[in-house]
Amino acid sequence: MQMTAHAPDGCPALVLNADYRPLSYFPLSLWSWQDALKAVFLDRVEVVAEYEREVRSPSFKMKLPSVVSLKTYVRHSRSPAFTRFNVFLRDSFTCQYCGSTERDLLTFDHVVPRSKGGRTTWENIVAACSPCNLRKGGRMPREARMFPARTPARPTMFELNERGRAFPPNYLHESWRDFLYWDSELEP
Repeated sequence: MQMTAHAPDGCPALVLNADYRPLSYFPLSLWSWQDALKAVFLDRVEVVAEYEREVRSPSFKMKLPSVVSLKTYVRHSRSPAFTRFNVFLRDSFTCQYCGSTERDLLTFDHVVPRSKGGRTTWENIVAACSPCNLRKGGRMPREARMFPARTPARPTMFELNERGRAFPPNYLHESWRDFLYWDSELEP
């Protein structure tokens, strides 16, 4: 297939679970237009909304899907992976010591330092900016007089998705809005 004017690289499809909720809010569950079309032809998704742009072959034309819904419900893992990104997301990309939101300076800190028996777990790691991390060093919170704003804990996938809703991507197609902001006020 080819595009009528030029390649539709700017036409990703929002992927919804069978319950019409995004598979993920952050990062937002998006497929390339090629993956979305493949899923349509394999009968794995329902097309919920379309772009005005279309693709054509000599015998076929189709509007590009902007929102697709899986035909089979995908159960979310209750325990998210323990990754740097998920720690930052749990902590809302905010230093837990000073409240800075400078993403370029964000790192993570062991609340109980490893040198004092602290482990690298959900319950002992917090997002911290580099200056706070250096200032705290290998000291206990009491010694450094630096206490995390929130006690670190293992989040659920639901909690991470809720946090992710606060960080919309740079680009949102208008056809996606009804599926991303369930708590927004409806217009009369």
